[in-house]
Amino acid sequence: MIVVMKKGADQKQIDHMVERIASLGLKPHVIVGTERTVIAAIGEKRPDHKESLESGPGVAEVVKILAPYKVASREVKPESTVVTAGSFTAGGDTIGVIAGPCSVESEEQIIACAKAVKAAGGTALRGGAFKPRTSPYSFQGLKERGLEMLAAARAETGLAVVTEVVASEDTELVARYADILQIGARNMQNYRLLEAVGKAGKPVLLKRGPSATMDELLLAAEYILDAGNPDVMLCERGIRTFEAHTRFTLPLASVPFLKQKTHLPVIVDPSHGTGHAYLVPDMTAASVAVGADGLIVEIHPDPENALSDGYQTLNFDEFAATMKRCRQIAEALGRRM
Repeated sequence: MIVVMKKGADQKQIDHMVERIASLGLKPHVIVGTERTVIAAIGEKRPDHKESLESGPGVAEVVKILAPYKVASREVKPESTVVTAGSFTAGGDTIGVIAGPCSVESEEQIIACAKAVKAAGGTALRGGAFKPRTSPYSFQGLKERGLEMLAAARAETGLAVVTEVVASEDTELVARYADILQIGARNMQNYRLLEAVGKAGKPVLLKRGPSATMDELLLAAEYILDAGNPDVMLCERGIRTFEAHTRFTLPLASVPFLKQKTHLPVIVDPSHGTGHAYLVPDMTAASVAVGADGLIVEIHPDPENALSDGYQTLNFDEFAATMKRCRQIAEALGRRM
């Protein structure tokens, strides 16, 4: 249920309703909007709960949440959420751009990437320190040393750092270095990990699993929101289909669909979504055109010799040209990058 407070309801009334909801065995989530405050009451409900809450001080109405995902739904929060972390903002009229290599390979490499990202107008640096790979014999990342290199690149450029957490026990370590915690596609339904990053106090970039439905993605986000973290971004990174001409199929219709269903920012990953560098510029531009709130793009000073995913990675000149093109599209739509 959603307890919609009257316009002008004071903090004492809001606090009272939070306590009242908790006393009924429900979990309250307070969401402050531009016009009024609403409180989502999550949990098993009895028929008399609605009438009990409607009589509370400062309450305008109590309505049912129809979507299976509760806190992520626009029924609960009609206004779009804007996520900010250091130099990075996504949502509203701002399109955030995250770029960098698939893997942190050396301090020289990651600092060069950070400088290229900033020069082209990007607002955050990505780089994998812990790398979940299909084969146990593939490069697994530099781990904490890689995190230290990312921190050095942030100190050099001022860019926010985005990096992946692959296990709940690593969450505290990664959160010490990163500004945004990424949950990769393989871990979208790792519920203990979702709960851990929900408690970490850092914004989260949640990637869609390659076989996940929209409801499954939104319910995965709900785990993070339910743990108390309101700063969640959804990432469309392509799904597995029968097609073989790309690594994955990038369904850009998911962007406007998600923006209708949820207030959370929607990010697109055209690098993983296509798996081929020559397709990335066009799909990046298309992502901006359909309303994406952010982009995450793989770049490298020498993609041919990258330790991972070089075949889907742009070089610095290609990235700069793609950014210029995307900026023109964004401006035509009344947005900025």
